[in-house]
Amino acid sequence: MTDGSQAPARIRTLPSWLLGRAAARGHRLVAEALAQAGLRMMHHAVLCAVAEREPVSQADLGRSLRVDPKDMVAILNDLHEDGLIVRAPDPGDRRKNAVSISEAGTRLLRRTQKLGDDANDQLTAALTAAEREQLVQLLERIVSPVEACQPSDETPGR
Repeated sequence: MTDGSQAPARIRTLPSWLLGRAAARGHRLVAEALAQAGLRMMHHAVLCAVAEREPVSQADLGRSLRVDPKDMVAILNDLHEDGLIVRAPDPGDRRKNAVSISEAGTRLLRRTQKLGDDANDQLTAALTAAEREQLVQLLERIVSPVEACQPSDETPGR
């Protein structure tokens, strides 16, 4: 993969282009790290969400991660076949399945979270701790601009 140094100078200075290149590099680093544990990125994201929200319905998982319901079923089938999650009838609505993480899933998640953290450390290795914190804050504002741009009560003219 090229670092993009062949792109026109004007393009190389655009935040959108730089964010795309950084995202592609981060995606590659994390995907390679997770592959060491035999896990794909979306499977890892689903496993994280299950661990954080368990028990959780398939529909809620799909909505929270913005995954198509058919794709979510396939991912959960993979995780279930590997013994990483448990499906059981939802106590609140027996027509639904509640998904929880298994002991094996918890062990794998601990390992893959460490691998992901190491990959993110590699991604941001050129930054100081303060710069990394600032980068995360700035990216959060870019990702959720409405929340970041809400006027405060102290805004003049209000």
